[in-house]
Amino acid sequence: MQLSPQDLVVSLKLALQPGLTFQKLADALGLSVSAVHRSVTRAKAAGLLLADRQPNRSALLEFVLHGVRYAFPAVRGGMTRGMPTAHAAPPLVDLIVQDNDPVPVWPDPQGETRGTSFKPLYRAAPKAARADAKLYECLSLIEALRGGRARERNLAKEHLTRLLDG
Repeated sequence: MQLSPQDLVVSLKLALQPGLTFQKLADALGLSVSAVHRSVTRAKAAGLLLADRQPNRSALLEFVLHGVRYAFPAVRGGMTRGMPTAHAAPPLVDLIVQDNDPVPVWPDPQGETRGTSFKPLYRAAPKAARADAKLYECLSLIEALRGGRARERNLAKEHLTRLLDG
């Protein structure tokens, strides 16, 4: 059984909001209930969630900080309209001086920012992020780990540690 990016997102959502039902997770993440159930099963098998669907915070943090960049590498594309991510989204956007390079964006027809396409960790990330500011912050920090420069990755690690350490 191989871990998928959406399994990580389900685990992160449960770390940010413990105790959500399968239906509430599905609604919040733009997934079907059966997809959420499969994700929970795989996340438990990988050790990211405990038997009672509680997050295994230490394992989740270890995977996010040290493995996500290699397990789910960043995929960039051309210029598009979308939702800012990585260092162009909160909280890093306030900490890093932006240069003249186009910002990374998740392609999204509702997005208002033009930038370089950055394939999200999972397809419904922009929709889920619009509905949950903490999830948006968490996913954007993970995108900084996946495709950022050393300074961006270091700042993302600090913020993710505070966010996920509970």
